[in-house]
Formats: sequence, structure tokens, C-alpha cells
Amino acid sequence: MALVSEFLGQLTLNIGGAEPTYPTVVPASDFDPDKDAARIETAIKTKGVDEQTITDILTRRTYNQRREIAFAYERRAKKDMITALKGALSGSLEALVLGLMKSTSQYDATEIKSSIKGLGTDEETLIELVCSRSRSELVEIKSVYKELFKKDLEKDVAGDTSGEFRALLLALVEAKRDEPSTVVDYEKIDEDARALYEAGVKRKGTDVKTWISIMSERSVPHLQKVFDRYKSYSPYDMQESIRKEVKGDLEKSFLTLVQCFENKQLYFASRLAEAMKGKSAKDKVVTRIMVSRCEVDLMKIRSEFKKQQGKSLYQTIAEHTKGDYQRALLTLCGGDD
Repeated sequence: MALVSEFLGQLTLNIGGAEPTYPTVVPASDFDPDKDAARIETAIKTKGVDEQTITDILTRRTYNQRREIAFAYERRAKKDMITALKGALSGSLEALVLGLMKSTSQYDATEIKSSIKGLGTDEETLIELVCSRSRSELVEIKSVYKELFKKDLEKDVAGDTSGEFRALLLALVEAKRDEPSTVVDYEKIDEDARALYEAGVKRKGTDVKTWISIMSERSVPHLQKVFDRYKSYSPYDMQESIRKEVKGDLEKSFLTLVQCFENKQLYFASRLAEAMKGKSAKDKVVTRIMVSRCEVDLMKIRSEFKKQQGKSLYQTIAEHTKGDYQRALLTLCGGDD
């Protein structure tokens, strides 16, 4: 019973979250967790491990269904399924499958944690995760992070970054962004556009504090109008202004924010294209985007990818990956365009 009420709780959360979803992974219709668990148990026990069966099942089920399979598996095998999968799989396929066994917010929280733990910070991952997530997603990530690691996300981010880059990330992690309003405040739009211009391009040096407060506190629809209005003050658009005014991780963070405000799915499509530019793919980036967005907006990312690249995401994955890992990604992709 707990499972059902928890599931319903999650459903209403999504509806309240207001952001529409465009998933490629949807609930399997003739779902039988016991049957799936039995097949996975056999696949793990098979000599040499039957990776194909494991990935075929788990990439075609939603997170809530995978959890039910894990419970059924534990009842059957008297073992934890995630531990069993860890022992049976390796490399990029293991990372992908274990990622699928986490909820979207658990996955984001663990990815943030691994980007800041140990020597040196993986700024690129940290920027992608903090700057591309909505206010409601960040609120959820923070609470899950505390639950999983018994630490505050703010404290960990503060301890691992510095200067204006840290100030921007912390302002975003505070999740103080306004909710979209039905009323368009043209005066405020003009005021913010002018403030962004006067804090940057218009003066010598950049008043980063003003940029941070506007970009971390205003609603996304408001900011879209602000960037449009900005062009009537500045000879450069917002992205060009950022490139001229700031450098390094701060530049990357502001650009990620603006790209996500303007078209979040196009941002992810560009990240995927970038990760599959060379001969072999940057598996970590590809896995993270495919796993974290497959129940959120991967269908829309796919169409932006095709528009931008002139080639489908499906074909690009097929060309740059191989084996069971490729097969898992293609299933998550949900089809060719």
C-alpha cells in the first residue's frame, strides 16, 4: 500500500510542478514485476551474464516500475538487485543501468556529489546540473542530497568552489526563483534589461552581483522577455555580452543559464552533439543526459537535435557507441526521427 500512496504522491507532485513532460520512457502497459524480476535473476546467473535481457527490461520501464521489479527481485532472490547488477555489469553499461535504478532527483544528487568529491571539482558537470535544473527540481535535489549524504548541498558547493562562480551557484541552489506569473510586468522587464546592460556592457568591469540576482531570482518567462528587451539597450545579445564580460567557469555558468532559459532542450541537444563529436563518445555526458532526461523531456531534446544537427539523435548514438551500451541508449532514445 505504501508504494501506491507514494506513487500517487509523486504523480500529484508532477502535476503541481507545472512544467510539461515529454518522456521517451513511459510506463510499460502489460507490466508484471515478478516476471521481470525472474528474467533479470536468470540473466544475472547466466554464464557470462545476459546483458541484453537486463537492459531490454530496465530501459523499457519507468523508475516506479523498476522499483517494483527491485522489490520483487529481493523477495525472490533474497538479495538486493542493485548489488547484483553492480556485480554483473561493468563500464558504461553499469553506470547507465545503475543510474536508471535511481529517481531523477536521486540521480542528479549523486551526480552532483561525484562532481565535487575527491581531488578537483568536475566543474562542467556541476554547471550542467545546477544551471539547467528548474526551481522545483533544485528544491527536490537539495532534500534528496541531504537524505543521501547527510550534508547540505549548499555547504558542499561552497566548500568546493570559489569567488563569483561560487556566488552564482549558491544563489541558484537557494532556489529563490519567482514562479511564472500570469501578469506581464513590462516596467519590470525594462528595468531588469537596463540593469543587466548597465551592470555589464555599458561600464568598465562587470557588476556580477546584479547579473546573479536577476538571473537567479526572476521567473523563466520573465527572463525570456528581459533578454529580448535587452537587445534594445545593448549592441550585443545576452549570450554575446556574457562572452565579452566574464570568463572561465562563470562564463560557462551564465551561458548555460541563458541557453536553458531560451530553450532548455536545445541546450541538452547541443551537449549531446558535443559529447559525440569525436570518434568515440564522451560516455559520461551522454549517459547523464539520456538517463536524467528520459522521463522528463528527451522526446523534445530529440527533435531539437534533429533540427540543429540535420541528423537524428538515434543515428548519432548508433555511430558513436557500441554493444549493449549502445542498445540501452537507443532504447532510451525511444526511436529514430
